[in-house]
Amino acid sequence: MLTHEDMTQTNVTPQEFKRLKEQVTARMIQILTEEQGYTLEEAFDRVYTSPIYEKLSNAATGLFFQSPRYVLSYL
Repeated sequence: MLTHEDMTQTNVTPQEFKRLKEQVTARMIQILTEEQGYTLEEAFDRVYTSPIYEKLSNAATGLFFQSPRYVLSYL
């Protein structure tokens, strides 16, 4: 959940943050399945259980503003 301070730092609403995080996550999963040979289940597991997803879920990190390939580079 975005705090007031996070929203001020990132200049996004909680709804925008959620949408952007979901878009980055979906693209990361797509890249893993289409380009790296993961099954859909493996890709979901790889992304959602990773420490980087925790960081992506924290608006203060600003990772949701980054490209999915950039975020994937930390997996």
